[in-house]
Amino acid sequence: MKVLIVDDHPVFRAGLTVLFSQSHPGASVLQARDAREALGLVDDHPDLDVVVLDLIMPGFAGPRAIAAFGRARPDLPVIVLSASEDPADVRDALAAGALGYVTKSAGERTLLSAIGMVLRGELYVPPFMLDDPDAPPTPNAAARDQPAEESLTERQTDVLRLLSRGASNKEIARALDLSEKTVKAHVTAVMTRLNVVNRTQAALAAREKKLI
Repeated sequence: MKVLIVDDHPVFRAGLTVLFSQSHPGASVLQARDAREALGLVDDHPDLDVVVLDLIMPGFAGPRAIAAFGRARPDLPVIVLSASEDPADVRDALAAGALGYVTKSAGERTLLSAIGMVLRGELYVPPFMLDDPDAPPTPNAAARDQPAEESLTERQTDVLRLLSRGASNKEIARALDLSEKTVKAHVTAVMTRLNVVNRTQAALAAREKKLI
């Protein structure tokens, strides 16, 4: 695994580097002090697996930075790791293209679990967004009300059909003659548009909306 940590606090970056090195022996961990430096590293390292990005940093940051990563490398997942527990910040980050949002108050296991989910093509949303009945809906909740033909592309529907049969990303890639990274991007897009957080929910939503 190759991870890029983007945070303006060097001590925090060092702590995450140790965490990843211990949890994934042999992992390669890169560090950047801000989003502009990080985007340069993204260009230099096409084999990156995931970016862990602080939301609030001096200068170029926040949703604008998340969107910039998406333009530079659409297949590279970005997970926000932020001190903010404001639901509005979570919604803004996901709307900008982040595939996960972890608060800095969460434990190490939560962060590692979130990264694992995102690398499997799933979306990680903090529990307070799912469990609080008063929390506003996630950015793509409107997708539930869209006509099926407007919700997903033809290729995403193909991916969803295989996903719903229990196929792994590797099996989907082989069946559709795609790379695993491309499948991962499609799976993430599908779950985002269906407003779900895992493959089981995606399959259930697909059947409910008669997408497959």
